[in-house]
Amino acid sequence: MNIDYKNSKIYYSIEGKGDPIILLHGFLETVAMWNDITPELSKTHQVIGIDLLGHGQTDCLGYIHTMEDMAEAVIAVLKHHNIKNANFIGHSMGGYVALALAEKQPELVKGLCLMNSTFEADDDEKKLLRTRANAMAKTNFQNLVRMSFVNLFAPESKLKFKNKFNNALQIALQTPVQGYIAASEGMKLRPNRFEVLKNLKANKLIIIGKKDGLIDGEQLINKITGTDIEYIEFSEGHMSHIENKSELTYNLIHFVEK
Repeated sequence: MNIDYKNSKIYYSIEGKGDPIILLHGFLETVAMWNDITPELSKTHQVIGIDLLGHGQTDCLGYIHTMEDMAEAVIAVLKHHNIKNANFIGHSMGGYVALALAEKQPELVKGLCLMNSTFEADDDEKKLLRTRANAMAKTNFQNLVRMSFVNLFAPESKLKFKNKFNNALQIALQTPVQGYIAASEGMKLRPNRFEVLKNLKANKLIIIGKKDGLIDGEQLINKITGTDIEYIEFSEGHMSHIENKSELTYNLIHFVEK
C-alpha cells in the first residue's frame, strides 16, 4: 500500500488484526527483510512494515534523510491508520528511526525493540567511513555495497545462509544511490539517544548478536546495566532475522505480548 507524503510516495505492507506492531528495516533493506517473521507476528497482531525514505518502493525526499525525517514519514503512516500506540521493532538504522520517533512522540510507543541497533551516535571514525563511502557511492556503487555487505553476517553465516545472503544483497543493490547517500548522511547527524531510551515509559529490549561487527554489544550491556532496558544475546552477527531466525521470532512474540 502507499500513502502520499510531501509530494512523494511512502510504501508499506499491512497484515493481520490486533494491537499494531511497526517494523522498521535497516540501511539497504526493505520491508522484505521481515517476510519470514511477519506471518508469525500477524497471527495475533496487526503488522505494518514500512519502506523508509529512499529505500524499497518509498521515494527519496532529498539528499539528506535525517532519522527525524524518516520518523516523520513513519508517523504519517500511523496517522493514516489512526494508530495511537504501537510496538516498534527497528533493525539497525530502523532502530535509530524508532528512537527518533520515541523522542518526538513518546506516547506512540508501547514497546521499543532495538534489533542489532544502538542508541549511541556515530563516533568520528564511523562518520569518516560514511563520508568516504558516500564519495565512492557516486562512482562505484555496486562494489561498495558488496564490500559493506560482507560485514553484516558472521563469517560462517555467509555460507550457511548463502541464498538468504544473496537475496538480501540483491535487494541492497537496488537501493538508489541517492537513497544510500541521504540515509548515510542522516545517520552521521544522529545524536546519542541513551537518555531517550532510558526515560521512555515503555517496554524496552535490545537484541545483540555476539559476532556483530557493526554494534559493540558489550558497550551497550555495560551502559544499560541498572536500567529497565532488557537485552538478549544471540550467537551470530548483525542479521538476526536470518542468522538466528527461530530465537528472534520467539523473543519478538514474547516482547509484543508483554
